[in-house]
Amino acid sequence: MFLGHYALGLAAKRAAPRLPLGVLFLAAQLADILWPFLLALGLEEVRIHPGDTAFTPLEFVSYPYSHSLVLLAVWGLAAGWLLARRHRNGIAVVTALVVSHWLLDVVTHRPDMPVYPGGPRYGLGLWNAVGATVAIELAMFVAAVWLYVRTTRPMDGIGRWSFVLLMSTLLLIYIGDALSPAAPPSVSALTVVAAIGGVLFTAWSGWADAHRRSIIST
Repeated sequence: MFLGHYALGLAAKRAAPRLPLGVLFLAAQLADILWPFLLALGLEEVRIHPGDTAFTPLEFVSYPYSHSLVLLAVWGLAAGWLLARRHRNGIAVVTALVVSHWLLDVVTHRPDMPVYPGGPRYGLGLWNAVGATVAIELAMFVAAVWLYVRTTRPMDGIGRWSFVLLMSTLLLIYIGDALSPAAPPSVSALTVVAAIGGVLFTAWSGWADAHRRSIIST
């Protein structure tokens, strides 16, 4: 998933309104933020293989450290303690978001999601039904944006328009990929784009959220 992960980060603001959206996005996307760096180090492997599933031209050969259930639980607890321990329910919310990445990917991927390094792999293969994938992710995203805007209010133009632009950018990227799932020119190019995207959207969300205020009590 792509929008689905960000959707859970947005929705989690309702459960932890004092946690910055940048932290929530980081947690929801931590697996995909770690992944390109582990690819660059040669610790994980992906292949460009059009047709591996109907939705993406990528074959996820091995990603035991960034995407296995057990290690995501470890990463989640570490991230929660480092970034959210001073917030009520912060560790629990961050850990749940990190682990949620595995659960959503199990739904969409073919059976390539490991439980632990070297362990069994699972996947329900929703990506082979493009229409259903898009419908589910768009519904999740719209619902999550609605929850977020009912949880926060902009304090200035940055809080309003940077958030609108961020949501529009995520949506346009997703729709573009869904309509034309062109294969990246190389794994190296994919690695660079994935690394930049993960960092950019996390920082951008934190900036926009810093210019908004929570309107619900904690």
